[in-house]
Formats: sequence, C-alpha cells, structure tokens
Amino acid sequence: MEIPPLFKQGASARVRVMIFALLSVVMLVVDARMHVLGTIRQALGTALYPFQTVAMVPRDAATSLADSVTSLSALQKENRDLRQQQIVNAQLMQQERLLAAENAQLRKLLDMQQKVPVKSIVGEILYDARDPFTRKIILNRGSQQGVTAGQPVIDDVGIVGQVTRVFPFTSEVTLLTDKDQAIPVQVLRNGLRSVAYGRGQTGALDLRFMPANADIQKGDMLVTSGIDGVYPPGLSVASVVLVETRSADSFARIVCRPLAGIDRHRQLLILLVEQNLPPRPEPDVIDEKSAKLFKRRLRDSTRDTSADDANATPKDKPADERKGAANVTPAAPTAAPAAPAAAKEKAR
Repeated sequence: MEIPPLFKQGASARVRVMIFALLSVVMLVVDARMHVLGTIRQALGTALYPFQTVAMVPRDAATSLADSVTSLSALQKENRDLRQQQIVNAQLMQQERLLAAENAQLRKLLDMQQKVPVKSIVGEILYDARDPFTRKIILNRGSQQGVTAGQPVIDDVGIVGQVTRVFPFTSEVTLLTDKDQAIPVQVLRNGLRSVAYGRGQTGALDLRFMPANADIQKGDMLVTSGIDGVYPPGLSVASVVLVETRSADSFARIVCRPLAGIDRHRQLLILLVEQNLPPRPEPDVIDEKSAKLFKRRLRDSTRDTSADDANATPKDKPADERKGAANVTPAAPTAAPAAPAAAKEKAR
C-alpha cells in the first residue's frame, strides 16, 4: 500500500536548517564580494511594493485619524488664543489712539500756554457735575495748585469756562454755555463790544440787547474784550451763526456757536489770572461824595440865580422872587434896590 503525500517524510528538520543556513551564508558572501544580488533585491522590492502598501493601509488610516483629532484640538486651542490676543491687541490699539489724541491735545495746550501771557496750569476733567440743569465740570486742580474762583479755563482754541468753586484738590468749572454764565466779547471785524450769555443745554450763546441795526454779520468772530478784568483780551470765544432782525422788535436775535471744544477735550488749561480789581467803595462813601457834589452844584446854581436877579427886568422880577423864595440868601436884600436903577437906565 502506497503512503499518501501528506504523510510522506523527507529530510529531517535539523538537516533542512543547516542547508538553509549554509545557503544564507553563501548568499551573504557572494552579495558582499560580487554585488550580484542588488538587481534581484530591487526586482523583488518593486514586486512586493503594492502588497506592502495594501498591508500598511490600516496603520496609515489609524495614524491619520489620530493626527486629525490632534490637529483639530490644536487648531481650536490656537484659534482661542488668537481671539484672546486679538481682543488684547484691540484694547491696546484703542489705548494707543487715546494716548495719541491726548498727546496731540497736550502739545496744542503747550503751544497755547506759550502764547498766553499769563501763568497757567494743565487740568484734567474728572467728571461732570451732578446737576443735569447746569453745564459744569470738575477738574483735578484746586487751591493747593494756586487755583482761585473766577479764573478762566481755556483749551487750544479758546474760552471753555470759568472756575466758580474751589476745593483743596479739585475745582468746579462753569462752562461758557451755562444759562447763568456771561462773558464780555468784542466783534473782531469792527471792534463792537457786547456780552455773550449761555443758553444752557443747547450749547450755544446769545448776544442779548443788541439793536436791530447793529453791525454784526453771520460768520463774525467774537473774542474777549478784557474790560471785565477776568478774561485776558483777544481770546477766541464764538462765531456768529444766526442773525435775525424784525421790524417789530427793537433788538436783534443773535446766536453764536462756541469755538472751544467744550464737550470734546479732557485736558484743559487754567489761567492763573490775579484779579487786582479795586475794591468797591462803601455805600456811606458814595453818599458823602454825592452829598458834596450836590452841595457844590446847589451853591453854583445859587450864584447863577443871584447874578440873573441882578440883571433881571421889572417884568421878570416877581417871577424870579417867587422862584427863589425857598432859597433866600443874605445877598438878596442888597441886590434888590439896584434892580429899579438898572431898569431906569435901560429905559433911557
């Protein structure tokens, strides 16, 4: 009976290991000495490359999936960081713009400070006053820095307001457009003087009690006249924007717009003007002077009346006597007899 091929036995396993090991050694020596197996190796690598690619697909898919997840999380984190950095950069940009604007304003104030002939200091607006019906602001300069009530406040263009209340480290400034504020002005074109009054929340000024035929035109520039002793002369105040004259009214309606940045700037210039106005005289002094002036005029008028009585005609004599009956003087009796003689000589 013939044995099936499955159960056929050839050389033993030990013999086969030795044969293959010897064959491997021979191939290594031949490849190292003569380099004859390089072409065979390249042919085998080319033939096996598709199989290697197919075998590496699961590994590449797993690696790409892990990389995708990692890349997505990294991109999300990077996006969050970039957004936060963008917000910070936007804030820094806004601060830089604000600082640039403040720097430009301070440079203008410095130039204005050199042009103004009086001593001045720069003040910064802290906040607006609490009263909604007034136009007032609070500055960070007070009596410790030499600020006193009544001193004018300006910007790089013109008048902003006036210090009305002073504290040790802060001061209250009433703006030019407040309804209780007034400032003497002068038309720059022709020198016409007037007084500008604030209109409150409207942010404009009025030239009140100006005659209808006053020489004021739209576009005229108003500057401080300096006659009040508070504001230095020549500072810009406002420009005329409306002039209305009616035949039925004796006064013109003149509206002006302030030139200074009342609601725009944060840094202002306080002029440390020393108000050396003479003190107002006391009422009793005024009465004494008036009494002396009245007595002097009464004495002069009495002398004139006596001289007129001496040269009066008989017709005018009784009227003059009745007129001066209340003011009898010692010289009247001596002058009375001379009147008929003068009349007779005139008749001759």
